[in-house]
Amino acid sequence: MVCSIRKWRTSDAGDLAAALSNKKVLDNLRDGLPFPYTEKDGSDYIGAMLSADENDTFAFAVTVDDRAIGSITVLRKDNIHRRTAELGYYIAEEYWGRGIMTEAVRQICEYVFDNSDIVRIYAEPFAFNTASCRVLEKAGFRFEGVLKSNAVKNGEIVDMKMYALVR
Repeated sequence: MVCSIRKWRTSDAGDLAAALSNKKVLDNLRDGLPFPYTEKDGSDYIGAMLSADENDTFAFAVTVDDRAIGSITVLRKDNIHRRTAELGYYIAEEYWGRGIMTEAVRQICEYVFDNSDIVRIYAEPFAFNTASCRVLEKAGFRFEGVLKSNAVKNGEIVDMKMYALVR
């Protein structure tokens, strides 16, 4: 299945709401997203991404046949980490396991390295999210270590893993 990344469109809000109104998707993301996730939540997010500083926020819809099925974002850090950025992503459950996210990760990393001075992109998936760890490995990220007891998710203290791709 061929995927691509593109800038968000306001018309993507419904697809975004459908993808994020799934507890299985949310269980792999950081806290703070509303549940259920509404079309208005999607519109608010898309508006924020479209108005963000394009030198610091690289935010795209992950698409199949030009339909938004997920999100991928690289966010620049600041101060001494100003040339480092954090990667985050998700796709709707029905698209899991098809290699789509690996391809989207490759595309956004190439875009960021070609269009910015960022030299390092990292991701911190939950250690229990083996599928996300595999996405990063297949996209060329190197495993740098386990972040022990690094987060609280669904009431449990969990480990995270550190992966990075250097220009």
